[in-house]
Amino acid sequence: MKKLYSWNVNGLRAVMNKGFMEFLEKEQPDVLCLQETKMQPEQADFEFPGYEIYWNSAVKKGYSGTAVLTKETPYSVSYDLGMDKHNTEGRTITVEYSDYYLVNVYVPNAQDGLARINYRMEWEDDFRAYLGALKEKKPVIVTGDFNVAKEEIDLKNPKNNRGNAGFSDQERNKMRELQASGFIDSFRYLYPDQTDAYSWWSYRFKARERNAGWRIDYFLVSEGYEEHIEDSRILSKQMGSDHCPILLILK
Repeated sequence: MKKLYSWNVNGLRAVMNKGFMEFLEKEQPDVLCLQETKMQPEQADFEFPGYEIYWNSAVKKGYSGTAVLTKETPYSVSYDLGMDKHNTEGRTITVEYSDYYLVNVYVPNAQDGLARINYRMEWEDDFRAYLGALKEKKPVIVTGDFNVAKEEIDLKNPKNNRGNAGFSDQERNKMRELQASGFIDSFRYLYPDQTDAYSWWSYRFKARERNAGWRIDYFLVSEGYEEHIEDSRILSKQMGSDHCPILLILK
């Protein structure tokens, strides 16, 4: 059994002071994918005993960024999508293991007023093509912050948020396209009708206390690999960020 975790930490240095090491100690992930690390590797004044760590930091300081902590040495590690136009924001890391590729992703936010929707759409198409090429070699597991709630069940207030960043028709359709290209949403595969299951809450309006959230963090598994899914969980009690960690247990 293998435990894969993903967590948008909204600043790794910040979450180090909010129980991150205790979380690591308690959960003992085999692999932990992080998004929004918001730091360069040389700024790390901490280490994670027992883990190798791979960084993909944004060129812009204090912005975006991903990292992977892994107990097992991967066969290979690669960064970004192989295209210059997408390689400055530290958005993806791909680690290869014997049975599958694990892709850690922080999908670009469409931003208020959908200011960045055109770039987001272009990125989505290139990302889907990248995953499709990987999938021809071996099964793929994709995890991270996808910055979209796909269906109305995936957020507390769908009617009020229709058309907003994270719940625009364009973003939702791209997520559907990605799944149609051969990926299964592990959480919905096991819990198709579960409501009030969210992974992100605004810092405003006491949203977390009221559980007025969004499910925008996912573990997607390529079709044909779903029999390996033991469980897919949302660890909503874990504090430290505006997102909570999610977990995929493989058998």
